[in-house]
Amino acid sequence: MSTPKTQVIILTKDFRIEGAIDLVPGARLTDFMNETNKFMVVTNATVTDHAKQEILRGEFINLLISNIEIILPAEKLL
Repeated sequence: MSTPKTQVIILTKDFRIEGAIDLVPGARLTDFMNETNKFMVVTNATVTDHAKQEILRGEFINLLISNIEIILPAEKLL
């Protein structure tokens, strides 16, 4: 059985990343981030610059969590 995925939007200094992480729906994103080690897996990721110019797409990327400035569930974005 696969782990449920949560769609997220991640902002770094240079990039916007949209994709899914292995966070059970309803679980706290803060707890997930505190338990994550150095890298976080983002699946079905789209990476753009802040002008929304697409840089790449990937089924799987590892993201260095120290580069994350903002992360939020995609459903929270208006």
